[in-house]
Amino acid sequence: MASDARRAGRRSGNPEPYTLASLVEVAARAFNERGYDATSMEDLSRAAGITKSSFYHHVAGKEALLRAALDRALDGLFGILGEPGAVDGEPLERLRHIVRRQVEVLATELPYVTLLLRLRGNTETERWALARRREFDQAVAGLVAAAVDAGAVRPDVHPVVAARLLSGTVNSLIEWYRPGRVPLADLVDAVDRQVFEGLRR
Repeated sequence: MASDARRAGRRSGNPEPYTLASLVEVAARAFNERGYDATSMEDLSRAAGITKSSFYHHVAGKEALLRAALDRALDGLFGILGEPGAVDGEPLERLRHIVRRQVEVLATELPYVTLLLRLRGNTETERWALARRREFDQAVAGLVAAAVDAGAVRPDVHPVVAARLLSGTVNSLIEWYRPGRVPLADLVDAVDRQVFEGLRR
């Protein structure tokens, strides 16, 4: 892992510069393993292989690291909504594009999306991120409703329920997916088939 390499380099006397992005990655992994509330700055500095004062040189504190990690996950998800495939075309095809891209973002940004999906809402930053998640789900629900109206989806499908089931299917991947276990293209196709064969009219 990249962070392990950086620590090894420092121990060997050839320090490799660490960046804010690398510290956010360390923090995201630590928060996922220990829980945000149970992780201290001392834990984070130990995981990064640097002193606490060096950590504070880059960030104001633990919640700033949480915000940066969640920003990365949310930027990836909301970026999908602005892509041509999510904006142009029939509602069902736009919905398929979003779901396929959700899988790709989850797989490529796994530590950050995992953190987002495990939030409890205990801090202001967590509540902000949960509100943003709800915005994303509402956008998906709107597309499901449009697909129903267009006659592309079975009329007995409830848009809000379907949107939650779609998100639940994609989000469940954090519990078992690990990079390299399944080719990403195969994973995307599998989710696409499972989801949309049940929705089509």
